[in-house]
Amino acid sequence: MAKLSYGQRKRLSKSQFVIPSKAPGGGSFPIPDIGHARNALARSSGKPVEGKVRAAVKSKFPSIGRGSSLSSYAPTKKGKK
Repeated sequence: MAKLSYGQRKRLSKSQFVIPSKAPGGGSFPIPDIGHARNALARSSGKPVEGKVRAAVKSKFPSIGRGSSLSSYAPTKKGKK
């Protein structure tokens, strides 16, 4: 995921944010690419906006669906048997 500078974030259209009314301020979750979409899902987990974030990400990036949850991208731990 590429880091967005303040200028880049400010130039994003409101449609690139999960919560356009807050854009480009904090808590608006920019999702211009798949990396930022995954980050938004992780950061919203357990918060009241989680459902809204999930719906926006699923709408924009259908490949991040049920079959490809964030847990599938997490490193696996090798434990003792």
